[in-house]
Amino acid sequence: MFELLGIPPQALFGQLLIGLINGAFYAMLSLGLAVIFGLLNIINFTHGAQYMMGAFVAWFLLNSALGLNYWWALLIAPIVVGITGIVIERLLLKRIYKLDHLYGLLLTFGLALVIEGLFRNYYGSTGLPYSIPPQLAGGHNLGFMFLPNYRAWVIVFSLAVCLGTWFVIERTSLGATLRAATENPTLVQAFGINVPRLITVTYGFGVGLAALAGVLAAPIYQVSPLMGSQIIIVVFAVVVIGGMGSIMGAIVSGFGLGVIEGLTKVFYPEASNTVIFVIMAIVLLVRPAGLFGRAR
Repeated sequence: MFELLGIPPQALFGQLLIGLINGAFYAMLSLGLAVIFGLLNIINFTHGAQYMMGAFVAWFLLNSALGLNYWWALLIAPIVVGITGIVIERLLLKRIYKLDHLYGLLLTFGLALVIEGLFRNYYGSTGLPYSIPPQLAGGHNLGFMFLPNYRAWVIVFSLAVCLGTWFVIERTSLGATLRAATENPTLVQAFGINVPRLITVTYGFGVGLAALAGVLAAPIYQVSPLMGSQIIIVVFAVVVIGGMGSIMGAIVSGFGLGVIEGLTKVFYPEASNTVIFVIMAIVLLVRPAGLFGRAR
């Protein structure tokens, strides 16, 4: 059928794979944003810079005297970047929780510019190579397309992380406590729960998701100070479409919009850079709270 339209099947499935790869990163980054906004009501514009920091931590670990590989980076980078996020939350963000969302957006946007500027000052704007781990090198010929092992790993791993996060927040007592702490912190604190510490850990976890996505992206996109700013606007559009603060909305919209963007490159390449924003405009007109969001 596609050959009748002048579209080779290899091109179609190739773009579908690229769409799933992009969707995996959209989902993980928008998931972190959704966790932070849904539980802390902070629009975290620093998220793109923290995604970039995760990739740089992986690069530092590999090129340091320790020579820690990709698998160690998957564990260490989210912890390191998450700790920096906790420091930011304790020193800066906690002072603006009771203010309008605009203050949080401006503060985190300024922090993002500072962090990106520091990395550009030391490493320039060109990308640094980060090799695919040997265990995930190569690929499989499926007949209709060649599937690289690393890209398949990114899709499966990111989907597992996203669904695991959704389960913890929506289906466990810990998640119920987190949600209750944002709705009525005074009542939750009366039960002996340290709400400020809970909020801090939640922010660190959301930042850690961004860093984890950065480690996954390093072998595909290279490590660059600009990698966060190049993706964060699209990720915010994904979050708006899914619904601000909606965990499932972030996951479904991330993967779904990545696939739509990839298929658009096949059928109408000129619109591939704008299709997500067109969808965002339509969704906001029809359902201002987003596809999975709830009116506040």
